[in-house]
Order: sequence, then C-alpha cells, then structure tokens
Amino acid sequence: MTKSDQSFMRSFSLLIAGLGVLTMLLIGGAWMIYDAEPKEVNPDAAKKVAERIAPAGAVYAGDTGRAAMQAAAEAAAKAAASQVAYGGSTDGKTIYDNLCHSCHTAGVAGAPKLGDKGAWGSRIAQGLDTLVKHAIEGYHGPDGNFMPAKGGNPALTDEQVKNAVHWIVDQAK
Repeated sequence: MTKSDQSFMRSFSLLIAGLGVLTMLLIGGAWMIYDAEPKEVNPDAAKKVAERIAPAGAVYAGDTGRAAMQAAAEAAAKAAASQVAYGGSTDGKTIYDNLCHSCHTAGVAGAPKLGDKGAWGSRIAQGLDTLVKHAIEGYHGPDGNFMPAKGGNPALTDEQVKNAVHWIVDQAK
C-alpha cells in the first residue's frame, strides 16, 4: 500500500468510527428522552379489556337460573326494541316522512318521485314483491338509478320497509 492509500484508510476508518460513536450517542439520547416522557394511559383501557374477554354466554340452572334467563331475555328484547328505527313504528307514512322523502321528493339518484304515476308504473308492473326486495336489499338500476338497502337505515325492519313501499305505491295508483 502506498502512503496516500494508508492515509486514506486511516482517515476513512476515523470517519466511520466517529459516525458509529455519533450513532450510539443519538440512540442513547433518544432512549433517555423516551424513558423520561410520561406514558399515555387510556382510562377506558381496563373497561375495553373486560368487554373483550367477557364470556359470550351464560349457564342457568334451576329456578334461580330460569328467572335470571327470563330477565336476560327481557333485557335483550328491550335493547333490541330500542334499536329499531322510529320506535318500531310500522306505519308506512311515518317511515316515508322520516327517511324516504329525502330521495323520493327530489328524485335523488334516479328515485321515482312520490305520486309520479309514469315513473312508478313500470316499477309497479314488476310486482310488489320485487319492489320490496329492492328496497330491503338495495338496487342498482340499468339506467344508473340507485336504491340503498333499507333506504340507508339498517335499523329498519323488513316489515317497516315493506309497509313504507306499500304506502308509496298506494300514492302512485
């Protein structure tokens, strides 16, 4: 090796060693800063863990078990009833006034307007069962019109949707 090569190797080695020491100092400093910062504590963490690991069911035995099971069933029925849209009303006009009018009054996304006999005629000809099916499951028409499933409100029951469809169809006859 020539003298200039040895000089280069010595300088390069010192540079690499210096960069290694600088890296270790930066890692150590970052570690100290991380340890000094207070850890973020979620006050709901324990509750979320308890919900996640809660049992999926329960075992009921004897008369006390039967009473507990009936109480649980009643509580579940009340909870389910509170999840049904519009207080469980099955009145088609009420459901239309609360949800359907937003599209069927202005004709949004190709929705036939309420009472428009021309627009509803071909749809009614397909049969009420088809209209109810499209209202419950959703529909993408060939002309680009769009009906979201249950009018975009999954809390509606099939019976509520059916009654709303019947009411809308009655307005177009």
